[in-house]
Amino acid sequence: MKPRQSQTDPAFLPRNPDTHEPLLRTPQPGYYPGYSTMSQRAFWDKATRSLIEQRLHTPPPIRFLTAYEAAFWEVVFDHILPQDDRTPDRRIPIVPFLDDRLHHNRTVGYRFEDMPHDREIYKTLGIEAIDSEAHSAFNNNFLQLSWRQQESVVRTLHDGEPQGATEIWQRMSVHRFWQLLTSDAIDVYYAHPWAWDEIGFGGPAYPRAYTRLERGEPEPWEVEEERYEWLAPSASLSGETEDASHHHTEAEQLRHPHRTRSA
Repeated sequence: MKPRQSQTDPAFLPRNPDTHEPLLRTPQPGYYPGYSTMSQRAFWDKATRSLIEQRLHTPPPIRFLTAYEAAFWEVVFDHILPQDDRTPDRRIPIVPFLDDRLHHNRTVGYRFEDMPHDREIYKTLGIEAIDSEAHSAFNNNFLQLSWRQQESVVRTLHDGEPQGATEIWQRMSVHRFWQLLTSDAIDVYYAHPWAWDEIGFGGPAYPRAYTRLERGEPEPWEVEEERYEWLAPSASLSGETEDASHHHTEAEQLRHPHRTRSA
């Protein structure tokens, strides 16, 4: 497996739009500097406080995926939801919480008829499909590719235009596969208090309620937004990729009716 290139390379950092110089890594990226959701934990009930502190300090162990499979998906999620603007000690772990979901066989309660079970996707089919795309484009396994080549492979999934893995895509919709990956990444990331700090989320409202609901003003314990402009990292294809959300909504739904079955 190739070492992860983006840990130290400034080419993976967001850039200043005026100078095109990389922005410095920070423990707390986003538009709410100095804000800490955890500073309000004394106002939460005991059960909520215990759950969030465990989420922050004790990520679940890997029990469903093998070490290789966990490493594979870690790289994939690094492309889908990059965290290179964070210092290494403040990166939000995605795979441990995904693995915990798979270990306990938790799903949304249904699955589409054109999709295998989540466990099968993450254990075998998803890895085989991505590796097949990598071989089709670059004649090597996904983890052996350069970061830029991996970006290209991931973009084929984003665009819904795979070139390899023909048999797998007959069993599994590439559009719904992309939806699964992005949904899992988002669900884990934005359930973490460090992500709450990044977006200025005030945290649990129980038992203390929110009071300023009408005009979007911050609560007394929140901070004002300090927005800044930035460009995509020079090593990333994200700045070159057009929005493909329509592939995964109206157009795709016409090709794949909403047929579901119990998970």
